[in-house]
Amino acid sequence: MNIVFFGSPNSAIPYLNKILEAGHNIKLIITQPDKPSGRGKKLMPCPVKKIAQEINIPTYQPIKIRKDLLTLDKIKKIQPDLNVVVAYGQIIPSEIIYLPKHNSLNVHFSLLPKYRGASPVQWALLNGEEKTGITIFELNKKMDEGDILIQDEVKISPYENAAELETRLAQKGAELLIKTIAQIDKIKPYKQDHSQASYAAKLRKENGKIDWAKNANYIERQVKAFTPWPSAYTFFKNKRIKIHKGRKKESQTKPYSLPGVILEINKEGIKACCGDGSIYLIEILQPENKKQMFAYAYSLGAKLKPGETFT
Repeated sequence: MNIVFFGSPNSAIPYLNKILEAGHNIKLIITQPDKPSGRGKKLMPCPVKKIAQEINIPTYQPIKIRKDLLTLDKIKKIQPDLNVVVAYGQIIPSEIIYLPKHNSLNVHFSLLPKYRGASPVQWALLNGEEKTGITIFELNKKMDEGDILIQDEVKISPYENAAELETRLAQKGAELLIKTIAQIDKIKPYKQDHSQASYAAKLRKENGKIDWAKNANYIERQVKAFTPWPSAYTFFKNKRIKIHKGRKKESQTKPYSLPGVILEINKEGIKACCGDGSIYLIEILQPENKKQMFAYAYSLGAKLKPGETFT
């Protein structure tokens, strides 16, 4: 089958590889423009483009695909059987969606219609969901509202963060996509129940700021949901500290303990007071402009003491 592939981040690469392994012919890859990176702000390609260059598949990077007529011309010349879209990052116009014989398939990291939108994995973790999944559906003009071809449920481990869950979903989703493509003439799409829809808004840096007045359960979910981006963070002496790993403790604080106050420091990490008298143990953190480290090691270098406060 001749395919045009739309994708940009690392999470799209397993799908690209699986399509090629299955013997399909990817004629063109549409991906996001190169972006400035590092101190020198040198333009760097996204992960999918790097892979495309290694395996000699042509790429095209429209700045705004909805206004770029050359994209449509390139796809028309190919006459693909199918467009496959995985975490591309732009809204694709109808002229491109419906051009191939089998239209365009999209892979979404939730059980649609739940968690439509840009950040389904992060919001599922933040809301404490016990399961999520993969949905393969047909693109249409509205975001994540197309007819469903196939879904597969995935249990969420109580210990994994967003990066780990996305990796697992990407691997499972790639296998599901190949199964879908192989049966595309036989699968009968069905409509979503729009009354059951929920939305996963695009993340902002502010989402990661920890409010210690929240209980430790919520803060534990926040750290998992926002690792690696935008990261869960707090401040100590006006310097930002990213928290990469931690967990709630079953013990309770003393009645007079205030949220954010450091209760105890030991080799396990730093225990901080939270809302409802709960305690959160910080295990791995990253001080501003420094590398990740164990929280206990940071406490020694920063001369942290019980009674001091995260803000």
